[in-house]
Amino acid sequence: MIQYDIPTIEFIKKQIQTDPNALLLAAKKYPDMDIPFVVDQITCRKQIKDKLPAWYANYDLYFPAKITTEQCSSEQTASYKQRLASGNIACDMTGGLGIDTYYISRNFEKFFYLERYEAYCDAARHNFNVLGASNIDVLNGDSIQLLNDLPSLDLIYVDPARRSDCNKRLYDLSECEPNVVDLAPILLSKAKKLIVKVSPMADIHRCIELIPQVKRIHVLSVRNECKELLLEVDSTEESKDVEIVCVNFPVTGEQSFSFFFNAEKSAPLNVVNTVHKYLYEPNASILKAGAFKSVATQFGIKKLHQHSHLYTSSELITDFPGRIFEVIEVDGFSKKWLQTASKQIGQANLTTRNFPMTVAEIRKRSKLQEGGSLYLFATTLSDDQKVIVSCEKL
Repeated sequence: MIQYDIPTIEFIKKQIQTDPNALLLAAKKYPDMDIPFVVDQITCRKQIKDKLPAWYANYDLYFPAKITTEQCSSEQTASYKQRLASGNIACDMTGGLGIDTYYISRNFEKFFYLERYEAYCDAARHNFNVLGASNIDVLNGDSIQLLNDLPSLDLIYVDPARRSDCNKRLYDLSECEPNVVDLAPILLSKAKKLIVKVSPMADIHRCIELIPQVKRIHVLSVRNECKELLLEVDSTEESKDVEIVCVNFPVTGEQSFSFFFNAEKSAPLNVVNTVHKYLYEPNASILKAGAFKSVATQFGIKKLHQHSHLYTSSELITDFPGRIFEVIEVDGFSKKWLQTASKQIGQANLTTRNFPMTVAEIRKRSKLQEGGSLYLFATTLSDDQKVIVSCEKL
């Protein structure tokens, strides 16, 4: 078991800004310290500085392995999971670092952290004690076998491992460990609700196909980068329709949008070949969820093209869940525009949507510099016209 004592903690604090490689090379200078362990702790803390600031600031906590901090949830997404369930007894089948366990456990009287790696369990016991989470029991062993000895549960939470034995990334639920596709009937017989964390690269259609009992899917983004999907199952019956909840956590606040999977399929495609006064770009969660028609219908805006995923309106929609721009002008894309862009515009933030050239190609040919307050969207209108939309961000 790791000896995480006060001298070690003080040494880590002192060396937190030191280059880990340099510290390893200087290991002989500190014979009383487990330098490889210290280096791992410094590396782990640097990995979580932005996504787990409270844990980063608490030096009484330690981390059992670098992979746990690489793959753990952020404070925003873990806190969001806390909203999804409450009750008497629950468990996390794949404990890991214990971030999700810690947050979700706040809504339960008793919570079980299950983990097959003993070192992870040792760290979890220590950390939960530091955090005052006395309602969490840490159990070491095979989670399926451990489940058999637990009482009936209000919730089972599981975050399947998404790497193969040869360290290849896996995205299909049927390939991950534990295989929740095969285990779903067993888990639902043990608990009232099942929540499964899934890779942000997973295909939502495929998830519904593999687990047809899914009632709700949460698509979570942090600062407009999609981080994870959550599958929420609370019945053994197949769902007639699945609600998709899209949530983005900007620097401050929260953007939320929801729609139904089948409703998106049947929604009308409202396109327009004229860019109006305002331009809208949905956040990453909405784009991942594929709510391309639903977002237009709910906010009364028009799509520029079936495949462009940009929207426009004459009246300002202030609560749109994404970036909002005021349009300055719309130019047809041409060789002349490429030849004159550098002189007339100088610099701008450039984005392409449904366009035959990449941002890098446009910058190379136009010599347009990056940055400034001007935003350019190279896109295609519903009549297939290629245009450059110049905007200011609101």
